Amino acid sequence: MKVCSFLPAATQMMYDMGLQEHLYGVTFECSKRALEEKQKVVRYVLEGNTYTSIEIDKIFSASKAQGKSMYYVDDAILQQIQPDIIFTQDVCEVCQIDTACTAAAVAKLTKQPLLIPLTPNNLTDVFTTAIVIAKALGKEEAAYKYLAGLQHTIDFIIDEMRRTRALPKRVMLMEWIEPIYNCGHWIPHQVAYAGGIDMLANPGGDSIVTPWEKVLRYNPEVLVIAPCGFEIKRTMEELHLLTEKPRWSNMTAVQEQAVFIADYDLFTQPSAGTLVDGIQLLAALFNPHLFKVPIHLQHKYLNIQNVAAFV
Repeated sequence: MKVCSFLPAATQMMYDMGLQEHLYGVTFECSKRALEEKQKVVRYVLEGNTYTSIEIDKIFSASKAQGKSMYYVDDAILQQIQPDIIFTQDVCEVCQIDTACTAAAVAKLTKQPLLIPLTPNNLTDVFTTAIVIAKALGKEEAAYKYLAGLQHTIDFIIDEMRRTRALPKRVMLMEWIEPIYNCGHWIPHQVAYAGGIDMLANPGGDSIVTPWEKVLRYNPEVLVIAPCGFEIKRTMEELHLLTEKPRWSNMTAVQEQAVFIADYDLFTQPSAGTLVDGIQLLAALFNPHLFKVPIHLQHKYLNIQNVAAFV
């Protein structure tokens, strides 16, 4: 059984479940290990270029308006692999190649593979995609074992907050800096499991542009900045776009030194394992007296008070 994964989350879950022997082709944005071991099939027209948040937003908005995709398939490599299954997605055409683009590339193949779109809208859906992946490979039991361990981690956090009667924190998780986007899909559920509530979020739906004045009125106690596709270092390059905004220093999160930068893949790369990592990190940021950031996640976030030390 030969599989191509056209989204990093599916690739990550195949590795997490020990199913990578079936994986032959991946996307340019998959993990370093996957890129070293598998062929790169899905590419990105902006690879190797550096643009600001504003420029990226304009490029993608124009591309979407024109009905064009920012992603493409290396037809020669796909033809060489001749996959039996391709995992794709229809959640966000901005973040990854979608099923329509995949279908166009597949139409050129001499052997037609089975296209399996993975389209989670909430955290439960993400967990279900692990089962869909494993079941397609005849390894359904691997998914249940994988998910049981993740659920145990979530249950521990919930039980600890219940035991201590911890009140939910007023939180905002930002998916983009300029323009500001709130968080959507499964991220509000991550926030909730971690002991927070994000009233600016859009649970189960797309993130949307959110005016700065609205953020100020909401006045989060904790602000987590995790732009889609950005790791900490990249986000820091544009942090000034927020810190220079009017009344930035008036926000409770700023005054309480509770503004954090986090790597995107804990939130906008929806593999079940990475999202649970995100829940663990958020729980420690919301209630540091109850939870500690796990060692394997300590390099994945930064309090902006420590930006100088990080540099």
